[in-house]
Amino acid sequence: MNKLESLSRPEARRIALCAQGFDQRRTRQASGWERINRTVETMGLLQIDSVNVLIRSHYLPAYSRLGPYDRDALDRRAFGLKRKALFEYWAHEASLLPMALHPLFRWRMARAQRHDGIYGGLARFAREKRGYVQEVLEEVRAGGPLVARELSRPGVRKGPWWGWTDGKAALEYLFWTGEVTTSSRRGFERIYDLTERVIPSEVLNVPTPAEADAVRELVRIAARALGVATETDLRDYFRLPVAATRHALSELVEAGDLVPADVKGWRQKAYLDPNARCPGQVSGTALLSPFDPLVWARARAERLFSFEYRIEIYTPAAKRQYGYYVLPLLHRGKLVGRVDLKADRAEGRLRVPAAHIEPRCDPGATAETLAGELVMLAEWLGLDDVTLGRRGNLAPALRQALGGAG
Repeated sequence: MNKLESLSRPEARRIALCAQGFDQRRTRQASGWERINRTVETMGLLQIDSVNVLIRSHYLPAYSRLGPYDRDALDRRAFGLKRKALFEYWAHEASLLPMALHPLFRWRMARAQRHDGIYGGLARFAREKRGYVQEVLEEVRAGGPLVARELSRPGVRKGPWWGWTDGKAALEYLFWTGEVTTSSRRGFERIYDLTERVIPSEVLNVPTPAEADAVRELVRIAARALGVATETDLRDYFRLPVAATRHALSELVEAGDLVPADVKGWRQKAYLDPNARCPGQVSGTALLSPFDPLVWARARAERLFSFEYRIEIYTPAAKRQYGYYVLPLLHRGKLVGRVDLKADRAEGRLRVPAAHIEPRCDPGATAETLAGELVMLAEWLGLDDVTLGRRGNLAPALRQALGGAG
């Protein structure tokens, strides 16, 4: 593989799928932490998002690769107070990251302390209310862990920063700088504490690499997770600076740690992980979160799969093409359909408002595949029933595959 310099689109697609862990066999037996951990390390991170119409987004990527798994095992290692294996920070948006990556993000924390690389409003807040921010830090030091509303002077909800109080803004700035981090969560609410009381000492004691060295290692991790990727893909994975990424790419290519490659149909030059695998086929099936690393970069998903994908949460209902919370369906190396899903927990139903098939895909086979995925997903979510709506060109075949119910 390390001598390969020219790839077809199907080859690039299979490389990407293998790199993301879709070559492994899913099981109906619930996977424990060991397999979950390997899967997270393969991806390098889990993106966090507040949308909970189906399930919190960070739970879905491991499910897509493993099948049913023990969510409590992930919670304990991500949000528990003991044996923490994941930490929260800004990577590809807010993310859960393997603990070993903490030193590689300290350059971003240092930049935040200089009010660089963070939201402009938050930077202004930190400059203008430096004394208050320090007061909040000292309160966490004396009384943490705590949530923003438990501060002695939290302020009132107002203005920008998603309606944050001053206390929440101060804590988020301190989170950016690495002085506090997420100790655990209460529901979806961050509980903050001093980083030194959350991150294991053996991780904190790892020397902080120079920024250039850290960025180079993050590019290497992104390349391993993507398999084959453009400069933009690699930079986007951990939201890295442009100039530093280009310098890292040059060094990695010079060292033979990345191989330049041309992918047919791609306008940009690609870079290939020399250890990437390209099997003859990838047979995995999965429903994908909108925030899954395989599809979160919409331009890359279009290059790999000829799949145009836009999340329509913020699109007015009348203008939505496919639905509110739409998951692509992966089957045998292709994205063959998309399905709008909602977990109706009050009634114990997995609601399917709409289902669509991609061009040149077989409706019967796709419906059978999707029906099996929906039944398995409902069972994993603890829902008793799959209820199908009527919208979408796959809905009739899916209704038949589900036995006429819905």
